Amino acid sequence: MPAPTLSLIPRLRDILQLRFTAIFAALPPAALADISPANPLKRLARVLGYAGLRLVGNMFQPIKNRDDLHGKVWLYVVSANNYDALEFIQKARPDAVLVAGQAKNIGRYNKAVNRLSLRRKLLYYWQFPLALAGLLRTDGGRAWRFFDFIFYAIGYYEVYRRALRHYRPRAVIFSNDHNDDTRSLLLACHAEDVPTAYVQHASVSANFPPLGFDLNLLEGQDALDKYRRCGPVHGRVALVGMPKADAYLNQKNTMPTVRRVGLACNIHDPLPALTQTLTYLLRELPELTFTLRPHPSDGRDFEPLRQLLPSLNWSSAWRENVFDFLLRQDALVAADTSTHLEATLLNVASIYYRFGTNPLTDDYYGYAARGLVARADTPAQLAAVLRGYAQHKPIDLYRRAAYYNATLGTPDEGRSQPRTLALLNAWLGAAASS
Repeated sequence: MPAPTLSLIPRLRDILQLRFTAIFAALPPAALADISPANPLKRLARVLGYAGLRLVGNMFQPIKNRDDLHGKVWLYVVSANNYDALEFIQKARPDAVLVAGQAKNIGRYNKAVNRLSLRRKLLYYWQFPLALAGLLRTDGGRAWRFFDFIFYAIGYYEVYRRALRHYRPRAVIFSNDHNDDTRSLLLACHAEDVPTAYVQHASVSANFPPLGFDLNLLEGQDALDKYRRCGPVHGRVALVGMPKADAYLNQKNTMPTVRRVGLACNIHDPLPALTQTLTYLLRELPELTFTLRPHPSDGRDFEPLRQLLPSLNWSSAWRENVFDFLLRQDALVAADTSTHLEATLLNVASIYYRFGTNPLTDDYYGYAARGLVARADTPAQLAAVLRGYAQHKPIDLYRRAAYYNATLGTPDEGRSQPRTLALLNAWLGAAASS
């Protein structure tokens, strides 16, 4: 039976749940400025640019999909990381197709995914004044601060309901549960009685929306415990490990000492603090080799840093996936990123070090508190931890990740993909016969 249809304001509050949390509002100004400027006039300019380039631009952009989407199993992706997490399903099932929104940036996979038309999204923007007024009543200042996100979210739900009625996919499998377009498609699936499944692609937070899929395939107990804190868990849950790591778990780092150190950063890590830390480490630890890897969505200008620190190596997330990067490291330094877990799985010594100061994101994923990684709070402490690992790196660090990866240390270690496919195939078979 289709789920009851939510009215405009409750629907948008569900779609924008993460955007209206206190932790999102407290992000560093520099990080927020890149996605939602603090100045309302700049936000308005961003909205107008979106309307002109994306909404109107979609009207003139031809869509020529490589696959027929009718009656297929959709693998819905919103990033290159999502693509990497779900591609194995597409390879294993002839009826599975990778799908994204019309102008969604999927990085190096932009030309490899099928597109859902968003041309009709423009027809629903008469709702925006009603939506803004309603959300100002329910969420106050946060609705005004993020009126641009409200604008972007308008119309996804209606357009995706129309697409579901047109193509009648057999099911939709997600790897993201909190983006506005993802939440919209999930609600549309509920309304159109289309089965949904979720394959976790990265570590989760207790600030995420409650699980709302028919089948939830999580990596380990950590994810399930956190989702239970988010709210009621809907649907069946199975712990399957990390499918994207299968091919790498037999390549664990066996170096007894650290010589190569990777640093992972994202838009939430302020450049001045990042520059200061790198300058200190390269000066204090000249015997170590350092490599910086910005997140694929981090569009900041790093050229001044390249000029300042010519001995610093670089990894491009557009050309090298995270596991290939980690295979070239003995240790990792990063703040709040699931790369810590991926590093530990490969027995790379991982150190939690914050470049920012937002108290609400301190140990966001709980890695340091659970003992998955070491922690350093000052550059001097960080250098001291690295010196210790340069003398001796344990060979069994990866065992710490068992709470996060349900297959680690079991006969199914390195077989998360077949385990996931078996559960999906059984679920799809049962859905087809019901």
